[in-house]
Amino acid sequence: MSIIKVGIIGTGFSAKSHIEALRRLNGIEVAAISASTLEKAKKTAEQFAIPKFYGSVDDLICDPEIDVIHNCTPNYLHYHINKKVLESGKHLLSEKPLAMTSEESRELVELAKSKNVVAGVCFNYRHYPLVAQAKELIQKGEYGPVHFVHGTYLQDWLLYDTDYNWRLDTKRNGKSRAIADIGSHWCDTVQYVLNKKIVEVFADLKTVHPIRKRPIGEVETFKSKGQEVFEEIQVDSEDCGSVMVHFEDGTHGVFVVSQVNAGRKNCLTFEIAAKSGTLYWNQEEPNKLWIGRRDEANIELVRDPSLLSAFPASLAHYPGGHQEGWPDGLKNLFIDFYQAVKTSPNPSSTSFATIEDGHHIMQLIEAILKSNEEKRWVKVQTGQEVFQ
Repeated sequence: MSIIKVGIIGTGFSAKSHIEALRRLNGIEVAAISASTLEKAKKTAEQFAIPKFYGSVDDLICDPEIDVIHNCTPNYLHYHINKKVLESGKHLLSEKPLAMTSEESRELVELAKSKNVVAGVCFNYRHYPLVAQAKELIQKGEYGPVHFVHGTYLQDWLLYDTDYNWRLDTKRNGKSRAIADIGSHWCDTVQYVLNKKIVEVFADLKTVHPIRKRPIGEVETFKSKGQEVFEEIQVDSEDCGSVMVHFEDGTHGVFVVSQVNAGRKNCLTFEIAAKSGTLYWNQEEPNKLWIGRRDEANIELVRDPSLLSAFPASLAHYPGGHQEGWPDGLKNLFIDFYQAVKTSPNPSSTSFATIEDGHHIMQLIEAILKSNEEKRWVKVQTGQEVFQ
């Protein structure tokens, strides 16, 4: 196919981010968009000059001109839409989580296999140049075997009890919030860097605001100011928490998540301690990788293609000193995904999170929730479809 035509389902923050990133790729056309209403779809289509718009998901999926679909809807719609897309034989890139339960995500894995399509999940932090460089250093054993990992994913957009959006509704978001929404990103990123799965967890989660003031009307993600009329609602999902983890090779670790840490906007960090060195990366300062050493001066490796290995350098699109960040990581994810689409049904080597990776994250989230409830170590359920 010369031009790959893409359909976007959804009109919120994720959908608009996808549209902007896709438009930076060669040979890709955002050809259609659908929303919960025809009016919303038309408004976004006009904003981004998208030729077609639909008020029905089914109409978009059935459009014969559409080759690939991006699912950017609220969580509770993911499974049903993903299933329809896969059944149609179209390629799929879904926002996380892949589904609401691991039973649903397992079904989607098997369906994707039977249809022989490219299917991935939007875990975008894998695709920063210095994350890829950290992975390469670890895999080459540059600093010896890893013995401990720790990190964070901290935000503040739900700090006040007047902060609200649909993610606080368990019927629309799922049982887990901070873990499923941002903790899943930390887990996927670190598993990717280490090339090891988390197999056992011990979690301690907390709801800071069990009662919140919900504004009358819809509120987009990260937007809550200017609301004046509220109603009190009960919140059952976690605002913050910590999780100890064991990886499949015996490496220990711990990570902390919070959506109620004042001043932290999107602070995903990881620190990987190995035999002779430590690697530290912070998403809010994505153009440097700190390398700690005991008997020599520490190093700060910057995002300069001339200083990186071949694959990490390919993810850096500008010279050193020309800073790149979150939108560029998303662009790199799409470049990788669409290379697989172009070479389907025998895709070349890829680095994006596959539908199998998304399924494992669902199993991991369920294990974390079970651990928090039962206050004990819980093994992550695994199956043949995860470890291949």
